[in-house]
Amino acid sequence: MTSNPESKSDTAQATPDRPTTPTASFVVVANRLPVERVPGHDGEEWRMSPGGLVTALEPVLREKGGVWIGWHGVSGEDLEPFEASGIQVVPVPLSREEVTEYYEGMSNATLWPLYHDSVAFPEYHREWWDAYRAVNQRFAERVAAVAGEGAIVWVQDYQLQLVPRMLRELRPDVRIGFFLHIPFPPAELFQQLPWRRQILEGIAGADLVGFQVPKDAHNFVRLLRQMLRYETRRDRFSAPGGRIGRARAYPISIDVEAFAQLSDSPGVVARAQEVRHDLGAKTILFGVDRLDYTKGLRQRILAVGELFSEGRLDPEETVFVQIATPSRERVEEYQRLRDDIELLIGRINGSMSTIARSPITYLHTHFPKDEIAAMYRAADVLIVTPLRDGMNLVAKEYVASKTDGSGALVLSEFAGAAEELKQAYIVNPYDINGMKEMILQAVRDSPAAKRRRMRALRRQVLNNDIHVWADAFLHDLDLIGYPTTLES
Repeated sequence: MTSNPESKSDTAQATPDRPTTPTASFVVVANRLPVERVPGHDGEEWRMSPGGLVTALEPVLREKGGVWIGWHGVSGEDLEPFEASGIQVVPVPLSREEVTEYYEGMSNATLWPLYHDSVAFPEYHREWWDAYRAVNQRFAERVAAVAGEGAIVWVQDYQLQLVPRMLRELRPDVRIGFFLHIPFPPAELFQQLPWRRQILEGIAGADLVGFQVPKDAHNFVRLLRQMLRYETRRDRFSAPGGRIGRARAYPISIDVEAFAQLSDSPGVVARAQEVRHDLGAKTILFGVDRLDYTKGLRQRILAVGELFSEGRLDPEETVFVQIATPSRERVEEYQRLRDDIELLIGRINGSMSTIARSPITYLHTHFPKDEIAAMYRAADVLIVTPLRDGMNLVAKEYVASKTDGSGALVLSEFAGAAEELKQAYIVNPYDINGMKEMILQAVRDSPAAKRRRMRALRRQVLNNDIHVWADAFLHDLDLIGYPTTLES
């Protein structure tokens, strides 16, 4: 099936044919396209999706005349390439079975839990692997057909770990970068994976491999040495044929200026004041996460609930607002998590609520960015306590939004962001008592102490935004080939 999207100022227009001559000098490859289809006045329209990755790469794509390759989000539909807001996008089709096996299966029920320290039990199914390999091959072939001679290709994330090697076999002339947005596990966990060699060889097909934190890069290089017998030295590895690759940390960030401007906009300021008035609390604790078992929601809610039940937080003065945006609702593990969270909150509120207020306000729905910004601005304490997270951009969004220097950030030591945001109130989310004490400290510290911490946090975030991240990676990718030996 093909589609011919209508052309709008912020929409997409289909081109008549798939490109037959490789022309793009810069190609971004991700599981999803940076556009979403929405109803319009004249039929369907395509709008740019919000998100840091799109924000960072859009100007590079425009400048270089690049293309973005990915799935458009609907199964069983094969679209022609089209243009969205001046960016060329090339859709890759997925069948319904491939969505089930490649995406929901191998990507999100095997790799996702394994790479997050097996917080949930990973499932290993051969048919999932077969679909994963087939889809990665399709992506690689689509890139090979689009990339110009000597192009730079930047492959994104765990769904496409086989693409770098597959692409190198098809197009040895292109320069390939790969960035993993989620954690990379230690050898002791990674070795569970039945297809561990293929995954390592796939990623190592890239000239430059990027990770969120140095530890993950070290894990990867160690596995190359131990499992594939590659020669390695610090962050370099010698791939077959003598090619020298590098594996380094590039902590991703956000569009800090955009978040700060949004936070200071009149509508968001007014909405934040309205939120504080409606909640009627002296102190607002806030959490916002996808509903995912890696986010530590059970532990966080239990800790806050105990603080209320022990009388250390007064429900007449303090409220905890937790937003859990729906995620992977067809997956059984996520359905159980939602049931568990709602039962736990119901018990806490049932034992301590008054007619006027419940100590915990739980919202399982999507909110627009300006509403989240208003909550950031209104919140006295943001609690970000994942059991494992590659980075966690919510923490950085909160810091960027606190333009007046107020607020306090409680942050898990197992989020990649903790390596940068060292002045946050750092917690071990598995230590419920320790987390309770740190939440209390974040609530009770003097305004001066909180401002000192927030100044340091804001300085770090302001100096390392999403554009710094993209520029650093692409600069290093551009230098690949120098040096040409492990010892240089």
